[in-house]
Amino acid sequence: MTDKPSVLFVCVHNAGRSQMAAAYLAHLSGGDIEVRSAGSAPGERVNPAAVEAMAEEGIDISAQTPKVLTTDAVQASDVVITMGCGDTCPVFPGKRYEDWELDDPAGKGVDSVRPIRDEIKTRVQALIDELLPT
Repeated sequence: MTDKPSVLFVCVHNAGRSQMAAAYLAHLSGGDIEVRSAGSAPGERVNPAAVEAMAEEGIDISAQTPKVLTTDAVQASDVVITMGCGDTCPVFPGKRYEDWELDDPAGKGVDSVRPIRDEIKTRVQALIDELLPT
């Protein structure tokens, strides 16, 4: 890893889970970790329930847009965390891969998204503790 570790979050639509994870990582790491997110089949916009759930945490993701997963994004990342994208994520030797099994917030209201958000926050904090040991 470089002096500043980099993490890529990948889910299918890059509209919910990966957007929340990227926002938490950027927010909680204070910019000490480079953050990317992408989707294998990006949606048109970020899930409104995810936007609302993150706003409750004081994090605004309303201006984010789903991005397509590229080989360059994977190659530029030290850690690639997939969230239900299956085999669509390219695999490169020397990269660390994790698959976080999380419910998909697509089509769910904010009440159903909050537990997903909270699980993502817990996992992101553990990742920060691992990547930025004190």
